[in-house]
Amino acid sequence: MSTFTTISSDKLVRLIGTANAPALIDVRTEEDFAADPRLIPGSIRLSHDNVPDWGAAFAGRSAIVSCLRGEKLAQGTAAWLRQLGVRAETLDGGFEAWKAAKQPLLDTRKLPPRDATGRTVWVTRARPKIDRIACPWLIRRFVDPNAVFLYVAPSEVVAVGERFGAVPFDIENVFWSHRGELCTFDVMIEEFGIATSPLLRLATLVRGADTARLDLAPEAPGLLAASLGLSRMYDDDLEQLEAGMLLYDAFYRWCRDATGETHNWPTNKAKA
Repeated sequence: MSTFTTISSDKLVRLIGTANAPALIDVRTEEDFAADPRLIPGSIRLSHDNVPDWGAAFAGRSAIVSCLRGEKLAQGTAAWLRQLGVRAETLDGGFEAWKAAKQPLLDTRKLPPRDATGRTVWVTRARPKIDRIACPWLIRRFVDPNAVFLYVAPSEVVAVGERFGAVPFDIENVFWSHRGELCTFDVMIEEFGIATSPLLRLATLVRGADTARLDLAPEAPGLLAASLGLSRMYDDDLEQLEAGMLLYDAFYRWCRDATGETHNWPTNKAKA
């Protein structure tokens, strides 16, 4: 049950994946994390031991802190964060309560190595259209909020990945790519173990728009049109990605909250 300084799993799951989601901070001990190396989607791992050192980076933001059961480690970390100007709460019951509620959990075994600052780094072809915007959105919202994306010439993706420690995606003959009828977005949802009904619905839209199967969903042509429009509005791939984040935020919220809503005009016809 949520209080002023705690939040329930039911309430937290409604925040994850949204544009204004709080920072999710996992402070489980190394022993507890090794026993179950999964994460609440969108979480970052930090140590409670040195919260005064890293906590100021979250000043002015909202944060949810979780440990194994929502007890001393989360409570103490959140209290320190509040001292540092962070609007910090703890997850009621911690990781164990989230797991008991059968909420989605990110399989960290599939995460690529992180750079010196703790970020995952990804590389793909320049001039993105659909999958190469959808996948970064998925990663930043559900996998690694601090992920970095490099857009380079198609012929250089693999070499750049090797030289700069970046993981290639959405090119042929790499792990993170199309598989059969599935596009890269589908593959990431499956491999990271984060499938939910809204994400699977969104994946159908992405697959339809990305693989010329617009009959898969009535909304797929709209996603294709918006994606192609964005690609012509922006010469800078990173600017296009930022604009695309808002596009996918909107489609995700439709998939989650608004599929049953319709609209027509006039809303109130005069009675005969």
